[in-house]
Amino acid sequence: MPSFEIGPTRAVGAVDNRIAREPREQASRQSRASAPAASVASAPISAGQPPVDADRVAEIRKAVEEGTYPIVPTKVADAMIAAGYLLRAAK
Repeated sequence: MPSFEIGPTRAVGAVDNRIAREPREQASRQSRASAPAASVASAPISAGQPPVDADRVAEIRKAVEEGTYPIVPTKVADAMIAAGYLLRAAK
């Protein structure tokens, strides 16, 4: 099984703290000149309720507390391998 890489393998140097920006006066002149005439009103967006089955969560929590929740090592291993693949694919 290949090892997982957690961080960069090269040395990390100092960070350049200079920010590339236009001077404020020039940026404000450009934004006023190119600003759209119409404004868009936005309504607050409700995130709603998370998709969680509270009864199932309570059932699992109770089983874990009682020590009766089944832990299958092959399922745990499969999930860890899948997570490793997903983390590598996200790059």
